Amino acid sequence: MTDRPVTLAAIVGAHGIAGEVRLKLFGEGAASLKRHKAFNGGTLTAQSLRDDGKGGVIARFAEVADRTAAEALRGTLLTVPRAALPALAEGEYYYTDLIGLPCVSSEGATLGECVAVENFGAGDVLEIQRPDGKTFMVPMRPEAVPEWGEGRIVIEAAWVI
Repeated sequence: MTDRPVTLAAIVGAHGIAGEVRLKLFGEGAASLKRHKAFNGGTLTAQSLRDDGKGGVIARFAEVADRTAAEALRGTLLTVPRAALPALAEGEYYYTDLIGLPCVSSEGATLGECVAVENFGAGDVLEIQRPDGKTFMVPMRPEAVPEWGEGRIVIEAAWVI
């Protein structure tokens, strides 16, 4: 799990004429990116990262010399190895650690696999895909998901649809 790449941002376009790019963040702001110098297995090296004042980041990479090169990177996802992320406190998790885990009910029944973690503003919600392809969602709250990690997610039976 520690070598799996984790996506932190996406390049959404060029910024200016000198090769800077605009980033859409999937984390907690510019500070979450600044702890990393290299992205995508070392193919992009950050020279500068600054908040754009609109919830995104303006970045300059050593490998991008002009606007044409910056435009060519549109849609590129910026990844780092999972092991490069900071350690978590008790009760915290990274979405990437939950996605792909098998899910079981508190009674031991196989439910399927976590295929996504969404947040619509009121907290995280797990999307579980059953073996038949149908999905259901469960809030990531202690009363609904009492356990996760150790290779599985346990969902309280009362929350299973």
